[in-house]
Amino acid sequence: MSEIVASETTVGSGGSLERTPSSNEARWYVVHTYSGYENKVKSDIEKTIENRKLHDQILEVAVPVQDVMEVKNGVKKNVSRKLFPGYVLINMFMNDATWYIVRNTRGVTGFVGPESKPVPLTEAEMRTLGINVKEIQIDVAIGDMIKVVTGAWEGNSGEIKAINESKQTVTIEVDIFGRATSVEIGFTDIQKM
Repeated sequence: MSEIVASETTVGSGGSLERTPSSNEARWYVVHTYSGYENKVKSDIEKTIENRKLHDQILEVAVPVQDVMEVKNGVKKNVSRKLFPGYVLINMFMNDATWYIVRNTRGVTGFVGPESKPVPLTEAEMRTLGINVKEIQIDVAIGDMIKVVTGAWEGNSGEIKAINESKQTVTIEVDIFGRATSVEIGFTDIQKM
């Protein structure tokens, strides 16, 4: 189950805008920056963390890079290329202070999300980026009956045909147009019957 957690802006007493904290756990957020300023933004945020002693609120700042072999004039050279030019990933607890610090860092244009409201990355997105996510342990085995509790297949039930621990999915057969079709469902979307 992917959950979108975003801060809400409300009008407080006296007509001022207030941002309400949205999460009690650290999540990964994407920040849009000026192209070419990714490393500068990363170092500025890290300096601010150090100066304001926010190690417990902003846990990690990352600029995803990929090492590639480049050939110029017949000479091979290893080069680090940014996977997402113009973006920086931040693992943090979203609250007023952290939002303000990140948003007002020189070179940052805003958080990625609707109307610049921060939307954390889902576990599936983090997994594809190679970011470590919590491993989910489930107590099901092949042949167990499960019920799908969230997602596109919500309300369906079936017998587990396969379990993929690395992708954290189970495969069940669902009846579509009178025909049994194998479907992969995430561990977080199922419940043992």
